[in-house]
Amino acid sequence: MTDFIYWLGDFFYTIFGWLRFLGELFINPNVIFIVLGFVGLFFWLNKQRNYNKEAQSRGSLK
Repeated sequence: MTDFIYWLGDFFYTIFGWLRFLGELFINPNVIFIVLGFVGLFFWLNKQRNYNKEAQSRGSLK
């Protein structure tokens, strides 16, 4: 059981070491998530504009 606990600790230590390396880069994970969020937002707004145009041309826009 002790070996498993030490293995688990080493595993998490390695994972967090990778995260520390990613955090030191210019493009860290926070920036990536923010950029992806804005890309998704603009994609959704463009789709919504197209849906509104289609509804207006059909006369079903309230």
